[in-house]
Amino acid sequence: MRYTVDKTDAGQRLDQFVTRRIKKASRAQVREAIDEGQVTINDQAMKPSYKLRIGDVVEYPEINARQEEQTPENVDLDILYQDEHLAAINKPPGMVTHPAKGHWDGTLTAALIAKFSQLSDIGGASRPGIVHRLDRDTSGVLVIAKNNEAHEALTQQFADRITEKEYFAIVANCPDRDRDVINEPIGPHPRFRERMSIVRDDPEAKEAKTFYEVAERFDGFAAFKVFPKTGRTHQIRVHLAHIKHPVLCDRAYGNQARITLGEIARTDDEQIVLSRTALHAHRLKINHPVTGEPLEFKAPIPEDLHSTLVVLRKYRSV
Repeated sequence: MRYTVDKTDAGQRLDQFVTRRIKKASRAQVREAIDEGQVTINDQAMKPSYKLRIGDVVEYPEINARQEEQTPENVDLDILYQDEHLAAINKPPGMVTHPAKGHWDGTLTAALIAKFSQLSDIGGASRPGIVHRLDRDTSGVLVIAKNNEAHEALTQQFADRITEKEYFAIVANCPDRDRDVINEPIGPHPRFRERMSIVRDDPEAKEAKTFYEVAERFDGFAAFKVFPKTGRTHQIRVHLAHIKHPVLCDRAYGNQARITLGEIARTDDEQIVLSRTALHAHRLKINHPVTGEPLEFKAPIPEDLHSTLVVLRKYRSV
């Protein structure tokens, strides 16, 4: 489809414009098409937030509506807490929180629909109950809303930074300080659309602040406690990579998808020690969305990260 922008449409965001013209497609589908470069302005790929100008030539494909409803899947969930308003889940690594490109099955939302009779629907049919998310390879505490009242109250707590979040990470390189704060804005990566980056001069960049402290030191590695004060996409991973301590096995920001016993023990042993991002949402503190009661949820350090620590203590102790 091809359209030349006139004064009626000038000033609109690209994603909003295309969504309005393709009635059967969701905004998420349109943004996906834009991110993949299928939508162009004057034969050039643009960001979803691009503001249309008079005379711009917009080209976009036919986008077929995709079924947004999730099919329930019976998957065992580690439920840390639940009542009639919310639940706290210990998400395993490898599970996608909600449907996304290339990941339509085996999601947390599919498991939630099968487990709970009622979930909030503010996020749409593809995100029932989802108040916040964790990356696919990140394990740990995730709060789920069972009704819209709880969803709105919890969302506001995250927006107001009332929640307290603590992550556990194993990182490359041993730092020269015990604790520090990283205060660097995060925005879309200028070249890789699926990544984020430190961008100080981009209007789409947002304030991001992360505190960390060293929990354990090794020769060439370290274990961190991480306390994000904002909730930007990939924040911890981007910030730690920025200070030269990328999360172990983070293929996007650390350029290493796995680590072997030989790499740690300095031998030729090809046994894989870890093959997922070494990041775990260890603790989350919130106020109950209805009663206001303080609630704290903790997910124990998972076995794969614990085993990695055991190997590091054996071969890289300092």
